[in-house]
Amino acid sequence: MHVELVRVDDAFHFQATGTAGVALDIDGSTDIGGHNAGARPMEMLLMGLASCSAIDVILILKKQKQVIDDFRLRVDGLREKDATPAPFQKIHITYLLKGQLDANKVQRAIDLSMDKYCSATAQLRPTAEITYSFEIA
Repeated sequence: MHVELVRVDDAFHFQATGTAGVALDIDGSTDIGGHNAGARPMEMLLMGLASCSAIDVILILKKQKQVIDDFRLRVDGLREKDATPAPFQKIHITYLLKGQLDANKVQRAIDLSMDKYCSATAQLRPTAEITYSFEIA
């Protein structure tokens, strides 16, 4: 795995490019002189966690012949206050699904992702309590 980071402006705006060559914008908050021109690094950690698990869950549900019409995740992270560094202490993921889905299969897919397959979970779990729930509409 290889990532490159290139500074875009004289503040904190960067473009990151991974193996696939797709550019992502990263920036700092205006509080520190950034321009909000991209995701913040800690937001990207939550995005990575969400997308890692989402890929797992979709793969598992497809193998189980479940029909997914819409799939979204909402992730909320709580970081240590007044600490440097300020790692996540608690993270909650809410899986929002629509389709012809068996709730037991959805629960099993999420459990497998979070407990066995998702590498991002394995990275964050030593410092953060990760919880999750799901809703099927």
